[in-house]
Amino acid sequence: MQTGENEQALRKIIDFTRLLSITLLVIHCYLCCYPAFRELKLTHKVLDHLLLPLAKMAVFKTVFIAKLSALLLLVVSLIGSRGKRDEKIRPKTILTYCMTGLVVYFISGLFLALPLSYTMIAAVYVASTAFGYLLFMTGGGMLFRMLKLKLGSDIFNKENETFPQEERLLANEYSVNLPAKYQLKGKTRDSWINIINPFRGTLVGGSPGAGKSYFVIRHIITQHIRKGFSMLIYDFKYDDLSRIAYNALRENGGRAFYVINFENIMHRSNPLEPETMLDITDAIESARTIMLGLNREWIKRQGDFFVESPINFVTALIWFLKKYEGGKYCTLPHVIELSLADYKDLFAVLSTEPEIEVLINPFISAWKNEAYEQLEGQIASAKISLARLSSPQLYYVLSGNDFSLDINNPANPKIVCLANNPQKAQVYGAVLSLYVNRINKLVNRKQQQKCSLIFDEFPTIYFNGIDNLIATARSNKVAVTLVVQDYSQLKKDYGREQAEVIINIVGNIICGQVTGDTAKQLSERFGKINQVKESISVNAMDTSVSRSTQLDYAIPASRIATLSSGEFVGMVADDPTDKIELKVFHNEVQNDHNVIRQEEDTYQPIPEVRNVSTNEIMINYQRIKANILALISAVVAD
Repeated sequence: MQTGENEQALRKIIDFTRLLSITLLVIHCYLCCYPAFRELKLTHKVLDHLLLPLAKMAVFKTVFIAKLSALLLLVVSLIGSRGKRDEKIRPKTILTYCMTGLVVYFISGLFLALPLSYTMIAAVYVASTAFGYLLFMTGGGMLFRMLKLKLGSDIFNKENETFPQEERLLANEYSVNLPAKYQLKGKTRDSWINIINPFRGTLVGGSPGAGKSYFVIRHIITQHIRKGFSMLIYDFKYDDLSRIAYNALRENGGRAFYVINFENIMHRSNPLEPETMLDITDAIESARTIMLGLNREWIKRQGDFFVESPINFVTALIWFLKKYEGGKYCTLPHVIELSLADYKDLFAVLSTEPEIEVLINPFISAWKNEAYEQLEGQIASAKISLARLSSPQLYYVLSGNDFSLDINNPANPKIVCLANNPQKAQVYGAVLSLYVNRINKLVNRKQQQKCSLIFDEFPTIYFNGIDNLIATARSNKVAVTLVVQDYSQLKKDYGREQAEVIINIVGNIICGQVTGDTAKQLSERFGKINQVKESISVNAMDTSVSRSTQLDYAIPASRIATLSSGEFVGMVADDPTDKIELKVFHNEVQNDHNVIRQEEDTYQPIPEVRNVSTNEIMINYQRIKANILALISAVVAD
């Protein structure tokens, strides 16, 4: 224990050691420069009687040994010295003082051989030795008072916020593996982002330019195609992702490739295939998807009278066409045209189908009771919304049947790309939402091929039941990847409750730069780690430093808000058979830019499937209108 008596005794020993060093040096100077002292009459009989015999001791035999002995005693005294520590003292200053002092201290011995008088030699020798001694003592004192702190070297606390990450490559027949590098206590280390269970859902987030597509999505597409997945890609900015998928498929065949594109028509497909609509609930879900896709603000008002009424109306139209003559007119274009019929003819036609009687009864009652304002409020919103889809090109694509939507059918696996255009996102998004909804119903079945669903800019479509798909599709080998920019964007388009469910239900999260609530939620999800904290206390007599550990966020929200492009934070899920202890990561995904550039240079453009003339499109458009007129005439005549 340190007591006052112990400290006082230590100081006395230090002072005695330093005094002994100085005494040794003084005696050496007296003996070495004795002729000069005698010439200056600074000698005395008693002093000579005491000191001259010491010249025979080993320590004083040579100049070097005498000086070295005095220096060693000085070093011992400095080791035990205490003083006010100062963080402003720099190692360079200490080195300068010590090295200069040592050079002057030892080189002064050369002055003894100068051809000068004894007095001049003694003056130069003593002065240079004393000066060197003082310089070294000053530098040594600084050395033991230097305070080395990290308080100023890591002002952003980056080193404290590093933590061990998964450095093993864990791959299986379903996994997506991204090479990365991360920082750990100031050192750069290699790591891997191992999405070994993509069937638990993957959320890829980040603001525009964060590198979502370039660093993450392209690898999910290429690796899943390489591993034999069938695939649905919602390509918001066609053909960014579709081109990657097509060229990856060229090297790894075995699946057909289809593109739904309303501007540059390639393939045709009917999302309301009557064979795939088993009961009226399928019609209800399709109608809900179309109407909520066209009116995104209705998502937050589901259950309201003037929201549910148009949905029921469209449901009745779809199911009637499904039941009429085996569903030969069961397409979305025919639904749109049928909705435009006069109420008298329309209700007469719909009344012939008993299964939709409960759906159309409120409309017929309002019409018979001449409640036209109510009827318009119920139906007009549906007609106005559907009228936005009345396009000859849309009609042409939606009324054909080049392929079925069961993309993970083992007998005929497919890769389907849904092309959107940011400038027409709302209209196209509603129709593409219908494709997504129907494909969802068909892929989430047992004994199908493993399948990957990738949705770029997910909030631009309405996917009814996405949470149920993620929750239940794991056992059916369906991997869902959602790409969003921010939680607030998801909340705006899907509502707070649905957005929270989507965020919280996914097992794998890979996120680039985001801010606000998104960054806060992610920071809390990643948890806390032990971080070393330093504090310094300075007073007039002493400086004390204390170090402690405390739990703090492993990846603070401020750090997530300042991520660079290609830098991601996140968490992966594991399997019972493939445990991952280090699930959280903060690293930079490593892309070989030269290799990717060379690959893209060899990419083949997606080939044109058909060259459709405007005349063909208009003929199909008029044919659909004629079909509905003929249907109404036939039913009314009966």
